[in-house]
Amino acid sequence: MHSRLIPALFLITLGTLFLLNNLGLTSMDLGGLIATWWPAFLVAAGVRQLLRYRERTTTIC
Repeated sequence: MHSRLIPALFLITLGTLFLLNNLGLTSMDLGGLIATWWPAFLVAAGVRQLLRYRERTTTIC
């Protein structure tokens, strides 16, 4: 359940930010934000994979 919760919350948050930007309620530069922070998403995905691998190996042993 937890493994599906984080990506779902991320997509909801990202969609909400895009919607607010399109409606003119925020003046954020989402393209610049993504261009700046895309490496953090890769790091987060890698950490998530490591934690999932660690959970699998501890339940087997």
